[in-house]
Amino acid sequence: MEKTSPGEFIRQVRAEANKVVWPTRQETTRTAIFVAILVVILSVFFLGVDSIFGVAVRWLLSLV
Repeated sequence: MEKTSPGEFIRQVRAEANKVVWPTRQETTRTAIFVAILVVILSVFFLGVDSIFGVAVRWLLSLV
């Protein structure tokens, strides 16, 4: 395998970096809002599941 010189490596990195397509401000905002809504929904869901399991464990321990 042929070694790449540092100069060639930097040129390749710049060429690849120029191919990156950054999201627009609108896309970033929309994605952030979507993520925030999903975090809230999943937090409420896991709070409910945890509460149900907590009640079940307390009930099982009261039988002992």
